[in-house]
Amino acid sequence: MKLYYDKRAKDPIYYVQQGYRNGKKTTTRNVAVIGKHSELLKITDDPLAYARKEIEIRNKALGGNKFSMEVKVDFDERLKPNDGIVSLSNQVNVGYFILQRLYRDLKLDVFFQRVTQEGKNTFNPNEINRFLTYARILDPDSKQGTFDSLSSYYEQPNFEYVHILRTMDILQSNYDEYMSHLFHHSNNIVARDTSVCYFDCTNYYFEIETDDDDYVDDVTGETLKGFRKYGPSKEHRPNPLVQMGLFMDSRGIPLSMCVNSGSDNEQLCAVPAEKQMAKMLNGKRFIYCADAGLGSVGIRKFNSMRGRAFIVTQSIKKLSDVLQRAVFNDYGYRLLSDNRNISVEWMKTFDRNKEGNRAYYNDSAYKVIAADRAVDVGLCDEVISKNGKVRKVKSKAMLKQRLIITFSRKMLEYQRYIRNRQIARAKRLLESKDPDSIKKGPHDTTRFIKRISTSKSGEKAIDTYTINEAVIQEEEKYDGFYAIATNLEDAPKSIIEISSKRHKIEDCFRVLKTNFSARPVYHRKRERITAHFMICYTALLIYRLLEAKLDDYGKHFTIESVLETLKNMNVANVHDLYYTATYNGSQVCTVFNNLFGLGLDRRYYQPKDLNKKIKNILR
Repeated sequence: MKLYYDKRAKDPIYYVQQGYRNGKKTTTRNVAVIGKHSELLKITDDPLAYARKEIEIRNKALGGNKFSMEVKVDFDERLKPNDGIVSLSNQVNVGYFILQRLYRDLKLDVFFQRVTQEGKNTFNPNEINRFLTYARILDPDSKQGTFDSLSSYYEQPNFEYVHILRTMDILQSNYDEYMSHLFHHSNNIVARDTSVCYFDCTNYYFEIETDDDDYVDDVTGETLKGFRKYGPSKEHRPNPLVQMGLFMDSRGIPLSMCVNSGSDNEQLCAVPAEKQMAKMLNGKRFIYCADAGLGSVGIRKFNSMRGRAFIVTQSIKKLSDVLQRAVFNDYGYRLLSDNRNISVEWMKTFDRNKEGNRAYYNDSAYKVIAADRAVDVGLCDEVISKNGKVRKVKSKAMLKQRLIITFSRKMLEYQRYIRNRQIARAKRLLESKDPDSIKKGPHDTTRFIKRISTSKSGEKAIDTYTINEAVIQEEEKYDGFYAIATNLEDAPKSIIEISSKRHKIEDCFRVLKTNFSARPVYHRKRERITAHFMICYTALLIYRLLEAKLDDYGKHFTIESVLETLKNMNVANVHDLYYTATYNGSQVCTVFNNLFGLGLDRRYYQPKDLNKKIKNILR
């Protein structure tokens, strides 16, 4: 603070004037009146010295981070006119400071400096990428919507919309380097455990009427396949798709991803994505873990070479008759908890409401079955027939694997509860609607309805519908059973425990689709679509790293609680003098401040304090 008065005036008024920097703007404001020269003469012989002493006292108080000021409020004062079409809020978000700490530790500024050092960019791609990432977490929107909302952040970033698109082009053109950079530097934040790598795929549909055409080069004959293509969708939407494959570690933190055309078989993308990730891990061995849809023979064969290993779920229905008989033969089952012999038939029938049986109800039975099989290794042998002709025969090799079969009474009861509800709906459907008018699917309610056509000679057939008891009995046979295929010789309990963590990758997809609104995608070019998912992936990685740090700190909050707290951490500009928090304290806020030490639990902030926090985070 400093003293201000009009030196030319005969009877000047002495003011307390405060200077401050708000972002890139430096200004001053009179915050208090010390008094008029003639009035101060009544209490002192030297009003100027008195005023300077008053400034000195106030500066000492300010050094203790406390000071008082006089603020006049005129309730008739009007808002200053502005040429803007939309009125802007004077609130800005500071919750993204938490995310910025994690983004800084990923050292993406170093990455962008490296990949753009030979260019002559007039913009900062790292600044653009970080705000696109923050927006995907805090306020997911289109790139245009994000650009229009940049004023909601304390830093007030200043770049053009075209710079966003150019930054996305930089991301896509350096895809592999970007993924590798994120992985290696995320180790500096949270130690990554890559002993087991979980993989799964999901689809993102596009609200367009036709898929992308394939392009055939007239010179080379090379076919460039369209990106957004029709493909199988769990939601049965008749829309073109883009497929995302995601690798994660055992803590649910992403390791890598791939983006493919929607019409590609997801099993064909697993091995190429795994090869790319193996390069990123510098050839370090890991266990591939996936569900049955991504556990084909080819994938298992690939993960049976060079010391690799696999753990994949196995459909019991698709096992051979010999293996199915081994599964349902009530011999050789043991209790998972203590390895005692147990009967599956008894597990199915014991009184689950009896207190003494509660431990069995929460336990499982298991059996290990050898399931080696011959597979094509892609080579041919020359065989001489009896007639002397030489013919080529595909070579076969033995795929070593074993099946771990588990049975859970709790899962049996759950599956039968779900099926009984579906059967009840099927019965209501028979009473009220024509079953032929309902879309059928392998898991649809109408699978329990059987059509019977009867007719007399020369007459039109009459269709009647009834519940298909044979289908119900066939499904009930598999209730409670679960199978895992692996080439590991580890204890079944540890393999089951590894496989049980696959649910975390489904949660990653839920976060991307629900909380980060990865769809709809407002792009049509392959490069921009890929860059969009790279930004979504970065946002997911930063959130998972934040979640891991919270877990290490001993606290766990839902993603909704974390995101709502970060979104609500806004401060309001008060007459360009200071900022006041418009959020209150909470458990999440307290943990954030303890964990990162950013001091975002204050009621009031001076602009220079917030600027200092930003500077310390970014350096």
